[in-house]
Amino acid sequence: MSDQYGRPGSADDQPGPYQGAFGSAGQQPPPQQTPYGGQPGPYGGSFGQNPYSSVPGPGVVPPKQVKIAAAISLALGVLCVLLGLFMLTSAGSEIAKTLTGDPSAKGVVVAAVLISSAFYLLPAFFLRQRRRWARTLLLVVAVLGIAGGITALPASILGVALHATLLYLMLQEPTKRWFNGPR
Repeated sequence: MSDQYGRPGSADDQPGPYQGAFGSAGQQPPPQQTPYGGQPGPYGGSFGQNPYSSVPGPGVVPPKQVKIAAAISLALGVLCVLLGLFMLTSAGSEIAKTLTGDPSAKGVVVAAVLISSAFYLLPAFFLRQRRRWARTLLLVVAVLGIAGGITALPASILGVALHATLLYLMLQEPTKRWFNGPR
């Protein structure tokens, strides 16, 4: 059997139906791959991204260090909020006495708990949005938490460990690169 141009061949060698200039309906063209993950440029390659830079572009998922630090900060903030709620119960005087030595210092403890919950919750929400001030605030909170925890050792060993972990995570190279990258 021959095709329409007289070339020999079989029916199995025949191409499929005409796909048109843009392919058939419902089919997606294969994605173009570029060597550096950027968008394909008009002459091949990629543009919009420096091939020698290891800084991720916008919309990139935060590194695991940022995710873990945000989770720890959120957990500490929630614990502060819960402590503030417990202060409003009948146990508030006992908590104030344990923390300050004065059972009538409930107001001071509630104010301190609200301030510290804000210092934990704000970075927890804004770290993943690549806000540099959130990273700086969490670094300051981690250093203050370590310093305060050292003065209360051995009772505060868990607090020192959590704040040291926050400090370690915020000083990691992937975290630095991610926060220094474009937003």
